[in-house]
Amino acid sequence: MKKRVIDGIEVLQGSGNVYADLGLPNAEKHKVRADLAIQIIKAMRRLGLTQQDAAKRMGLTQPKVSDLMRGNFTNLSERKLMGCLNRLGYDIEITVKPAASQFGHLVVAAA
Repeated sequence: MKKRVIDGIEVLQGSGNVYADLGLPNAEKHKVRADLAIQIIKAMRRLGLTQQDAAKRMGLTQPKVSDLMRGNFTNLSERKLMGCLNRLGYDIEITVKPAASQFGHLVVAAA
């Protein structure tokens, strides 16, 4: 992380992945799940779905949808979250390409 001083206060610039910045294990997986959850919430809003309606479409319970909307999606895998987006009418494309560094990264990019 980059350090800067603004008005006498030391400020650290994040990496773009808060989970990595906090030093959590599996930070990249957490970030991907968070990005997918954000897309689900946006889709629900675009479609004007209640939590109950969204739960029926996604094959989840309403309490799980409520948890997801409050940022608790630890019990949902990347695959399950992608399935939820599919059931909300969204396509998902996975692109595989050579990495710029020794190890590759997972990235969620919304159109």
